[in-house]
Amino acid sequence: MSWKPVIGLNADFRTVNNDAPAYSVLAAGYYDEILEAGGIPLIVPPLTERDDLDSVLDKLDGFLLIGGHDLDPRRDGFRLHPTVRLMAERRETFDRQLMRVIGERRMPVMGIGAGMQLLNLDQGGSLFLHISEDLPDALPHKDLQDRGHRHGLEVVPGSLMERVYGDGEVRVNSMHHMAIDDVAPGFAVTAHAPDGVVEAIEGVMEDWFAIGTQFHPEADSASAIDSRIFEEFIAGVRESNTALRLAA
Repeated sequence: MSWKPVIGLNADFRTVNNDAPAYSVLAAGYYDEILEAGGIPLIVPPLTERDDLDSVLDKLDGFLLIGGHDLDPRRDGFRLHPTVRLMAERRETFDRQLMRVIGERRMPVMGIGAGMQLLNLDQGGSLFLHISEDLPDALPHKDLQDRGHRHGLEVVPGSLMERVYGDGEVRVNSMHHMAIDDVAPGFAVTAHAPDGVVEAIEGVMEDWFAIGTQFHPEADSASAIDSRIFEEFIAGVRESNTALRLAA
């Protein structure tokens, strides 16, 4: 049996609400896709101590940053747009620390939705806060009546996204109102919607395997071919960790 990398996953956080206690929650698609791709998923709660986070990451081979509600733009020096649906403060505080440490360690990482946006922000990129205002000619990227709303995807030749989708017609699920504006240094756009909105990024650094998708390949509305993104992620984690062992 080939070696199975252990992949950490963060989780969404729900605060106390009337009689309901606070709890963490994670859509099964995230860990099911990691399992199917040959990894072992390990859910990490919102830790507060850096030493505890380091102890956990020492035991992991890669990390999957999940999607969710919006990051607070005020933490990056921008005003709070009225359409922003903030994720829980406890989750966002942890996620930002988590991403910072992942970047410092150059740990293999994949971000989905808000996870990709966080990856881009942490590494020096920026976001559009509301596509329909910032890019008025853009296609609809979120249909409130249809969570499975899909639009076309154009992939960049020679990228991981091209290995997944090839050169045929591609459509992916779309459920976001924020999007990448400036791409972080060290990253390249490797897939976008027909209107130019960024839908995937990949690191171009030799010492760090890092990818992100704005669409959700783990969701029920994803297609079977979308799952190949997780296979590529696990392959990248294996290759990165093998290179580290050989260099040690």
